[in-house]
Amino acid sequence: MAMDFSLKEKYNINDLLEIMRLLRSPGGCPWDAEQTHESIRSNFIEEVYEAVDAIDKRDALLLKEELGDVLMQVVFHAQIESENGGFDFDDVTDTVCKKLIERHPHVFANVSVNDSDDVLRNWDEIKKKSKGQNASQSLMDVPMTLPALMRSHKVQQRAARVGFDWDDYRGALDKIDEEVSEFKQAIAQGNAKDIEEEFGDVLFAAVNTSRLLGIDAENALTKACNKFINRFTLVERLALERGIRLDEQPLSVLDKLWDEAKKM
Repeated sequence: MAMDFSLKEKYNINDLLEIMRLLRSPGGCPWDAEQTHESIRSNFIEEVYEAVDAIDKRDALLLKEELGDVLMQVVFHAQIESENGGFDFDDVTDTVCKKLIERHPHVFANVSVNDSDDVLRNWDEIKKKSKGQNASQSLMDVPMTLPALMRSHKVQQRAARVGFDWDDYRGALDKIDEEVSEFKQAIAQGNAKDIEEEFGDVLFAAVNTSRLLGIDAENALTKACNKFINRFTLVERLALERGIRLDEQPLSVLDKLWDEAKKM
């Protein structure tokens, strides 16, 4: 018989662990019991993005809810692994606690730091030593599943930590011009594979420039998307007010509406 949780006024992590165990146990929830690491992989990603969306909306109540959903995914995976004879939730917390203590010697040991840059340098050096990584292995350690702009930024950032970097943004900015020129040349030659490769180089150079300017490329592109959506909505409104069907107009008319929307 399942435990009765309905009378509790406030639940804690132990309750969550027990609830997940019961959901996965015989007589629990058939759907939960059927899941594997692979089957709920996309759920994990979705929950993290929903938590980030709550942060962007500055909605604390929504963030509380979404962080709970993220934590539930962590507990879910830990329960699955525990049933498989691997690690459990305590092992997860043990690992991250040890990592935090090891990588913050300026808090838990006698190392001195001057600022956040020192902290990041120490973190990276300790991480490389603990994993036995050289610089190239550190780059390969950046997950391929990250959004491409974010992954580019992290790869460039790790390369920069061993001195492989421009002196400032100007070198990276000139690289954009160089890559755009090669992109145009590839288009002129008409080789689809080369066109795709050179376009990737343009994007990579653009991310490098943003990094050196202190701009988060992922956030910048998100804001650009939002700006486009807002302006396109205004264009549609203007067209509706004037009895214009957008799909029947030449680009010159649409451009005029766009320019008008930009001024609103």
